[in-house]
Amino acid sequence: MKPYSILFVCTGNICRSPTAEGVMLKKVGERGWSDLLVIDSAGTHGYHVDAPPDDRSQRHAARRGYDLSGLRARRVLQDDFTRFDAILAMDQENLEFLAAMCPPTHRGKLELMMRHAPRHRTEIVPDPYYGGPDGFDEVLDYIEDACEGLLAALAARLQK
Repeated sequence: MKPYSILFVCTGNICRSPTAEGVMLKKVGERGWSDLLVIDSAGTHGYHVDAPPDDRSQRHAARRGYDLSGLRARRVLQDDFTRFDAILAMDQENLEFLAAMCPPTHRGKLELMMRHAPRHRTEIVPDPYYGGPDGFDEVLDYIEDACEGLLAALAARLQK
């Protein structure tokens, strides 16, 4: 069976989407599903290409046991729409940007990340970049919830 592939997308790929990538990679590894899923992240804009995740994102993630240090920012590529089975945007602006560049045949792959969150009732993962430290913990709370929901939804597919 071909691995199921997921791309997490935010604006610059240094806060929210690499956090989602790191959280998901750890949760997938803990379940022994590393061979069943391909996880990546990218930004809608190339502001920080090749940069590591924001130091604040790394620090807050590390406090919860997630290592983001090996991740590097990249921009969404046209090829991503064919390479990935699901492309999860952190907010409505990211989703609209993706929809504008996505070929019509692949638009069904696009959705908001928080659609998968069973506990938090919000549509977006807010951008913590210009805020205080609490924003990075809020991002982690939302992303952990959405990743758990996504993995629950994928469980039947992955265990075939």
